[in-house]
Formats: sequence, structure tokens, C-alpha cells
Amino acid sequence: MKLTYYGHSCFLVETAQARLLIDPFFTGNPSAPVPASAVTCDYILLSHGHSDHTGDAAGIASECAATIIANHEIAEHYGAQGLKVHGMNPGGGHNFPFGRVNLTIAFHTSSFDQENPPRYAGCACGIVIEADGKRLYHAGDTALFSDMQLIGRRGLDLALLPIGDNYTMGPEDALLALDYLRPKLCVPMHYNTWPPIAQDAAAFAARAAQADHLVNPLAPGRSLEF
Repeated sequence: MKLTYYGHSCFLVETAQARLLIDPFFTGNPSAPVPASAVTCDYILLSHGHSDHTGDAAGIASECAATIIANHEIAEHYGAQGLKVHGMNPGGGHNFPFGRVNLTIAFHTSSFDQENPPRYAGCACGIVIEADGKRLYHAGDTALFSDMQLIGRRGLDLALLPIGDNYTMGPEDALLALDYLRPKLCVPMHYNTWPPIAQDAAAFAARAAQADHLVNPLAPGRSLEF
């Protein structure tokens, strides 16, 4: 599997059978290395409703005829716009042509925050993807929670964890999350997009290494295979 980071919490995961885009936020994202028009995908996975995670979902889904996978409320929102959707909820999983997706809990808020007034967008989620014999966990925007131990219990090849603090886990809690999850590799996310979430990812990686955790602070636009 190949992973490409597009800044903030947006990643493209390329499996043998499909291209999966997670939390597509390009327009208005100062860390995005390319515009939304440069990305193609078969599926779009959304962790929650905030605009810094769903921002370009509708446009890309329409352009690529991609299916949006999200919680029930978000799926209904985009389905009403005539887009292809698959609704789920935490604890549930579904087998897709490329592999399996499970939604997990995440401790965070979720709303369609660009509407006036903001409208409820279901619960925030984490996302576990199983494909090509690999297992990936995108934590979404979340606080630290001890049940991460259960998510990591079956083994994780890659964990994508927020480290920005203020709205999500910061570096201290992310280090504890690594103790719970025990992934083979971690890529940090949701940091340095704006001043309130500024962090030194290299320092985080160095501290993680002292605890025997491998962290790759992937720069926006860069890729890795795992």
C-alpha cells in the first residue's frame, strides 16, 4: 500500500484495487501541496463533519464518481446531493471491493460548521482500513482514550495520529496513544496548519524513538509505502 500526505489530516491510500482519499481538505488549507483538482480517487472516507475534513469531499466525489464512506448523518447529507454514499457508524464494519472498513469511536465534536447555524453531523469517528494484508488506523480528530488498546490489539501496520493539541491530542497524549496502539509506523497529522496547532513533529518523532516507536513526520506532498 502507498500513502501520500496532503497536509492537515488528508491522505491518499492506494491499494491494489482502489484509491482511498481520507478527509479531503485542499481549498483553504495552507499546507496543501496541490489543489483538489489534482487528486483522483475511487472512495472518500470522512472522519467527521468539520469543514477542515470534509471541505472538498462533494466536489471530488462528483468529479471522480467516488463513493463517500462516513457516519450515517454525513452519508445522508451527501446522498441528498445526489452523490454515491455508504453510511456506517462506530463499531460497524463493511467489506468493500478493496478490503474492509471499520469505524471506531473518537472523542471530538462533529458538525456541518459552514452552515448557519451549524448542524449536527453525527458522531466523530476513527477509521480502520484493512486491505492488501495491511491494517491502517486513521484516528480522526480525537482525544486520547484508553480503548485505543483494543484498536491496536489485532496489530497495526500504520497509525495516523493527530498531534496538534488544542483541538485534539497533543504530543504528550499522542505518545501515550502509541503505547496503546503499538503500530509498526506512525505518521503524525493535524498540526502546523494554523498557529493554534503548531508543533515540532521532528521533536515528537525523536521522543517516540526513545520509547521504541517509529514515527515518520511526512511532509505534505510526500509518500511512503508500507
